Amino acid sequence: MKNRLNSLGQPIGYQVPHWKPVNSPPRTPVVGRYCRVEPIDIDRHAADLFEAISEDADGRSWTYMAYGPFGTLPEYRAWMKATCLADDPLFHAIIDISTNKAVGVASYLRIDPKFGVIETGHIHYSPRLQRTRAATEAMYLMMCRVFEELGYRRYEWKCDALNEPSRRGAQRLGFTFEGVFRQATVYKGRNRDTAWFAMIDHEWLALKAAYETWLDPSNFDAHGKQQQRLGDLTAAALKSSA
Repeated sequence: MKNRLNSLGQPIGYQVPHWKPVNSPPRTPVVGRYCRVEPIDIDRHAADLFEAISEDADGRSWTYMAYGPFGTLPEYRAWMKATCLADDPLFHAIIDISTNKAVGVASYLRIDPKFGVIETGHIHYSPRLQRTRAATEAMYLMMCRVFEELGYRRYEWKCDALNEPSRRGAQRLGFTFEGVFRQATVYKGRNRDTAWFAMIDHEWLALKAAYETWLDPSNFDAHGKQQQRLGDLTAAALKSSA
């Protein structure tokens, strides 16, 4: 994938001769070992989600979201009805297979099938989902759909540049930092500089292997402690695919 020179001696991008537009994500579930990721259904998911997110007593998980926290289930349902039923963003509930209850939310957004670019966002994990294998597997399942099932070229992650946990999470997952867009937007009455991260299709096979190594039950001891860190595995994967 080397850039070229045109007949005028100017550098131009490498050729993509067989590229064709891809499809938008379907409204079907993806299922893993620890979780299931399925399109939001208010009647099936709202009560479980509200119960799970209510365990965040001080509301710190909402600081960098453009909405929330929500004080009552009717308030949360009203927000879901107004926000979570469109095709873009396409919201999903993350279901803990061990309990069959919804414990988190993530979406696809800024979906551009013509050029094969898609973003993940609106990621909100309840305390029940945070720091679990299901939390990581949900991201892996969404990536599998993007790169393998649908054939996208680029998968993006964006967050408030001040949101250190999100920035660390993106890099642990194998997204590459691409820069900060200053004064990109305003939310909750304050400025947001936006940090951009992305992974691209030719990195996926190596990153997939890193995920599968980390998610394998053999990577955890009898107490659930990881043997290999995902961040180490994805960093090595990116180096090998460079």
